[in-house]
Amino acid sequence: MKTQADADCPRLTQREKECLSWVAKGKSSFAISRILGISEHTVHFHIKNILLKLNVSSRFVAVQKAARLGLIQLEPQ
Repeated sequence: MKTQADADCPRLTQREKECLSWVAKGKSSFAISRILGISEHTVHFHIKNILLKLNVSSRFVAVQKAARLGLIQLEPQ
């Protein structure tokens, strides 16, 4: 049974989660594109979708919100 919290939590694709996890590690879109073997344009596309889904305006806030919602795991520094 779905709870209201589950319904309110946005769903990120696996690729979006991968991109955001690399953003959390401080990687640029260019670096992420090389790591994942996709174009920089595609990375920008995924990041844009993440920002829209999480209703935030920056990568930094997206990382924080996604971690708080349990969508990604942050590694200790």
